[in-house]
Amino acid sequence: MELGVLYSGGKDSTLAALLLERFYDVTLVTAHFGISDDWKHARETATANGFAFERLELDPGVAREAIERIRADGFPRNGIQRIHQHALERLADQEFDAIADGTRRDDRVPTVSRAQAQSLEDRHDVDYIAPLSGFGRTAVDRLVEARLEVTVGPSEEIDRADYEAELRAVIAAEDGPEAVLELFPNHEQTYVTDVHRNGTEPTEVE
Repeated sequence: MELGVLYSGGKDSTLAALLLERFYDVTLVTAHFGISDDWKHARETATANGFAFERLELDPGVAREAIERIRADGFPRNGIQRIHQHALERLADQEFDAIADGTRRDDRVPTVSRAQAQSLEDRHDVDYIAPLSGFGRTAVDRLVEARLEVTVGPSEEIDRADYEAELRAVIAAEDGPEAVLELFPNHEQTYVTDVHRNGTEPTEVE
């Protein structure tokens, strides 16, 4: 069965792919607006570790809608949630039997409710899977330590293909770097550089 995983190059989406690859033919799919070429970082990690990779272009109007929502709210949560829902809808339209993401049990954003998941499945005739939904942060960190090599740092310094990076770029260009600091709280992001499989040596991303 063919499965597409929404993929940013970070630890959560990489773990999701590793957990599912035993049961599905996994393709890592980076959804983006074409605002930057950060999707290439995700492609490098995917291909270096033996995963098929695709990129999926999203509706630029949704990016604009999310940015306006973030400005109005003064924080990014609802804007990022809107984009994630749009990305899942677009992924469900592709030729996959199942789709997945790296959302965890204790994530504040993005999240997918039971009703949203059921609606997605019913409307698109696809299985939606969230393999990390039963994992808390500590459990995820233990899996990361055992299987992944990651680079960790502030969001603005980590090269990774996620929605936030593109939104930050647009807001910085239109409103200045200070606006980004006001709207987006400081937090760390991860970028996967190596994957360990069954005790083998990892393949390093160039």
